[in-house]
Amino acid sequence: MDDYYQIDKIDRSILSVLMEDAKTPYTEIAKKMLVSAGTIHVRMKKMEEAGLIKKSRLDINYELLGYDLTAFLGIYLEKGSNYKEVIKQMEAIPEIIEAHYTTGVYSIFAKITCKNTKHMRHVLNEDIQSVTGIQRTETIISLEQSIDKQLKL
Repeated sequence: MDDYYQIDKIDRSILSVLMEDAKTPYTEIAKKMLVSAGTIHVRMKKMEEAGLIKKSRLDINYELLGYDLTAFLGIYLEKGSNYKEVIKQMEAIPEIIEAHYTTGVYSIFAKITCKNTKHMRHVLNEDIQSVTGIQRTETIISLEQSIDKQLKL
């Protein structure tokens, strides 16, 4: 049995439009596709119930809010078994906007956004280094995000 949700051409078209602009009204999508708005609504509901669509969210330009610094952290854990507890503590740090459990030299690879280097130093020294279970971190500062896209279906 196939564990993946099977989508057809209509589902792909709906997802493609919404991946470009998640605020596109169902009625507008329906007009483009020559189907009813009800069809779009039903298809979206089915994809949400199947877990294909997890959530919708805004894509915020943090720089316009004064958060000019993005960095990636390679996080070494004292023990791999500490992962779940460490992640719980890290979720409470607002500046951590992504975290991935990884293979390789780091146990966790995280993305943070800060206002400036002073703010980043505070987040690293006061917040992240105080998380129980973290042995040490390595910081990589992003100079520019060159690609920001979703997978084309």
